[in-house]
Amino acid sequence: MDGVTSNEAYRALTVTRCSPHIGAEIGNIDLTRPLSDLEQAELKRAFTENMVLFFRDQKISFDDHARLGEYFGPLGQHAGKKTHSKESEDPRVRRFHFDENSNGEISGHAWHTDQSCAPIPPLGSILYLHTIPPNGGGDTIFVSLYVAYEALSDRMKIYLEGLTALHDGVRIFGDGTPRSEHPIVIRHPESGRKALYMSSSAVRWLNGIPKGEGKGIAKFLKEHCRSPEFCFRFRWEPHSTAFWDNRCCNHRPINDYLPDVRSGFRVQIEGHAPPQPA
Repeated sequence: MDGVTSNEAYRALTVTRCSPHIGAEIGNIDLTRPLSDLEQAELKRAFTENMVLFFRDQKISFDDHARLGEYFGPLGQHAGKKTHSKESEDPRVRRFHFDENSNGEISGHAWHTDQSCAPIPPLGSILYLHTIPPNGGGDTIFVSLYVAYEALSDRMKIYLEGLTALHDGVRIFGDGTPRSEHPIVIRHPESGRKALYMSSSAVRWLNGIPKGEGKGIAKFLKEHCRSPEFCFRFRWEPHSTAFWDNRCCNHRPINDYLPDVRSGFRVQIEGHAPPQPA
């Protein structure tokens, strides 16, 4: 399905695919007002099909931002004890601001899925940037964990079934942050597709096998999930929003813009424990 989908598939929104595997830009939508039931249904279908949705040139308020997330579930809180995001005037929304005083401490500058160290990681995250570096930079790369799984050999798929990995939040966010075990292979509850549930910054090793083997396979999977063939690189513009599904994609912001300013806000949506394949 290339380009803008037909009116038979999407009667209210336009959905323009960004790459063969992941990402779509949503048009004919106004996030500054409540969405109709039809718009909500089409948006949810687009989210399930494309994993990451992008919205351009919409100056959204905290209420607009929170309302968009709440169409998909209750809003959640950050699990980390130490985080580069800050509280905003609205407890539902966290501030993401980086400039010449950030000293290279950039949020999430490694491949990851958000908060995978939590026993119940967030379903999705919505980042709105009102200010981007004037000279370029600060892009975000997204990778499909469906395609990463599908590209594995049949023997590796069999090997990974039923295994879990340790997702360690302490080394990322500090003492008091959770450590959790999650399945390596999950089945997405909406799409029904299998995906690798990996987070390079959090996964330490695979459980239930010798530690050296578990670390080695984890290293292979992390590198595999960074393959450019599975990725799309999003170039931000002022007042853009990206909404990604933490269950089936990884992302990585590029730290190439300091001392320029990259600033905005984020909400995250509460999820469910990553499901084992049926």
